[in-house]
Amino acid sequence: MIGSEALDAQPLLNYFQPISQWLQEQNQRNNEVLGWPEYQWQPPLPNNYPEAIVLVTDEVTASNFLEEYDEKTRVVWNEYAEANWDYNTNISTENSRILLQKNAQMANHTLAFGTRARRFDVTYFQNTTMKRMIHKIQDLERAALPEKELEEYNQILLDMETTYSVASVCHANGTCLHLEPDITTLMATNRKYEDLLWAWKSWRDKVGRSILPSFPKYVELSNKAARLNGYVDTGDSWRSMYETPTLEQDLEQLFQELQPLYLNLHAYVRRALHRHYGPQHIHLEGPIPAHLLGNMWAQSWVNIYDLVVPFPSAPKIDATEAMIKQGWTPRRMFEEANNFFTSLGLLSVPPEFWNKSMLEKPTDGREVVCHASAWDFYNGKDFRIKQCTTVNMEDLVVAHHEMGHIQYFMQYKDLPVTFQEGANPGFHEAIGDVLALSVSTPKHLHTINLLSSDGGSYEQDINFLMKIALDKIAFIPFSYLVDQWRWRVFDGSITKENYNQEWWSLRLKYQGLCPPVARSQGDFDPGAKFHISSNVPYIRYFVGFIIQFQFHEALCQAAGHKGPLHQCDIYQSKEAGKRLADAMKLGYSEPWPEAMRLITGQPNMSAAAMMNYFKPLLDWLLTENGRHGEMLGWPQYNWTPDSGTTPPPPLPPAGPQSSLRPGPAPAQAGPSLASELG
Repeated sequence: MIGSEALDAQPLLNYFQPISQWLQEQNQRNNEVLGWPEYQWQPPLPNNYPEAIVLVTDEVTASNFLEEYDEKTRVVWNEYAEANWDYNTNISTENSRILLQKNAQMANHTLAFGTRARRFDVTYFQNTTMKRMIHKIQDLERAALPEKELEEYNQILLDMETTYSVASVCHANGTCLHLEPDITTLMATNRKYEDLLWAWKSWRDKVGRSILPSFPKYVELSNKAARLNGYVDTGDSWRSMYETPTLEQDLEQLFQELQPLYLNLHAYVRRALHRHYGPQHIHLEGPIPAHLLGNMWAQSWVNIYDLVVPFPSAPKIDATEAMIKQGWTPRRMFEEANNFFTSLGLLSVPPEFWNKSMLEKPTDGREVVCHASAWDFYNGKDFRIKQCTTVNMEDLVVAHHEMGHIQYFMQYKDLPVTFQEGANPGFHEAIGDVLALSVSTPKHLHTINLLSSDGGSYEQDINFLMKIALDKIAFIPFSYLVDQWRWRVFDGSITKENYNQEWWSLRLKYQGLCPPVARSQGDFDPGAKFHISSNVPYIRYFVGFIIQFQFHEALCQAAGHKGPLHQCDIYQSKEAGKRLADAMKLGYSEPWPEAMRLITGQPNMSAAAMMNYFKPLLDWLLTENGRHGEMLGWPQYNWTPDSGTTPPPPLPPAGPQSSLRPGPAPAQAGPSLASELG
């Protein structure tokens, strides 16, 4: 037909020659690139587009993506950390502007890589580590918000934290006090009822009321971001970090196991306060006014140890006096903490730590965020602590806590940046605290020349355990209820109209505390706590306080300790240090039960070690409370310290209160700590 047996494209080219000539001219005019050198580019997916149509299943492509993510993320996170540090150590308009700029840059980075990560289908990946990393990067966090809402959200968070950090309260004579160290010292050392009431109320008037107008919008935007990431709400997002479907039930069970300790401690402390302040201010069957416990939030009661010490004539176990007499400085306190870690065969902080950390409150007039925190700058060598340290035993413990975070940072610094965090948030809180359990012992304080005696008598043991309990046991219900409140705010069961009422209902229910003056819905007492105003999840501290005793028990066994758990000091035990290092090196690369197994030999959280640690004290409290016929709990839950005070709304009874008095328990019960969550 055509006179040739060969295939020939020339007729096709001839046919399209006019359009071909036109296309060449157009492309030359527009400097078009022929071909597709950016062959990895993919168009963004429109809303509601079925993503599965274009998902990538190639592991080599995923590996290249993760290498690129790790390299670029370290740079972006480092720049953000530097800007955040500058703002926290010098609160100024300019540093605020730069921080918001870096926040936006980080959000753009998260959005870009998170969107790309969502194009991978990792269902059949053989490399489980790669699968875990991509799953984590797929969560866009706040970057999921539309640009304008993201800007608004970041501004709200910055404003709330700034309000908290720069706040001061002033006397009528014009003398003004900041939280650190002024108000904190007043709450810890002053024993005058009205002085404490002034500080407690003034702080909440200044901070809580100022934050309240911003909080509902923060909740709205936070929830929107969570839902855009596939969560029900922000509480659901926060709980997902634990990778435990039964988390809420597990935590409730742990709380119930520790109730006997808290109820007996509460009853004992209430009687001691009754002795000091009298029946006008303390009811022996009612809740305790929240301003009398030595701490602005009544989360730790250790500062009223002098009012409740079981055996006043026994040798003192507080090292503060010796620290001051020997001329200890904040730096010396952190050097001592670093020395404890290195004695276990763990890492020493690098020189940059000492050069760049802020270990004392500046005296040059700068406003700073005093709340203690540890910082990772994601370059493998720059780790810092920011703390307005006071030379006392309490801050020595805090120094070990913060150095625990630094040790964790250093141990996992060689992992991909995606895995550079704790096995779960509670692990990060527990590492430093577990060392502090050893540091606090009379034996160790004697070793470092801060106590003249290494303890050993029964009276000293009970005094020591009482002091630790005022910190650890008193904290348990507070650390549990903060996020019970916040989760319910996020899920909508607590609305802005009853923020404060529900806050005090939970504090009554779990802590047995009441406000010392009438509160209204114009007050916002939750906002007077740093972690609420700064968007920091809190259940990590509840988890951390429990698992630190599991760690302590296991490490003491590794160190070959014989005797009561509360007398153990793991100082210089290389075997204990190895267990800690092995777990910390995992970072977030494995689910947390594996890290738990490396330290304790089993994968579960348990309150048994904590109960074991405090058993001698519980036995003593049972005897002492029985001797006085104490009522455990607070059946007179409507009582308030002043007759003019409006009581909180009554809660329905959930069961009889325990009574150590002879005869039957009272017919009318107060709130039960065994109530269901909700």
